[in-house]
Amino acid sequence: MLKINEQLTIPADEMQFVASRAGGPGGQHVNKVSSRVTLRFDVAGSRRLEERDRDRLLSVLATRISNDGLLQVSAHASRSQAANKAEVIERFRQLVADALRPPKERKATRPSRGERRRRLEGKRHRAKVKRTRGKVRNLDE
Repeated sequence: MLKINEQLTIPADEMQFVASRAGGPGGQHVNKVSSRVTLRFDVAGSRRLEERDRDRLLSVLATRISNDGLLQVSAHASRSQAANKAEVIERFRQLVADALRPPKERKATRPSRGERRRRLEGKRHRAKVKRTRGKVRNLDE
């Protein structure tokens, strides 16, 4: 069981781990050892997620979820498969916890008088600069 937050724990049987060879530099070791770990989690088919949590995950993590509803998280920083598995589990936990956290309510505010004044002065200055970029006229005419 992986505890995401106070309300949600995900059983280990809903997470699938796949080991594969990591890319990048590393010479002979990286070519023969499957140290990259990919965690796959079926967001669409999870029994533990409530409908609102599922919808929230599908919308917030839409770019990371495949068409099949699978969320994939990988780690390959370490040479050790066990270390990469621990890292991918923590990344997954943090990713899901952040996605389920509701966004802060925005409090409507108004710009201060000074901010409005500085903005308008900047606009006037910019307009003056652009006005002076016109053709140069001969003063003798």
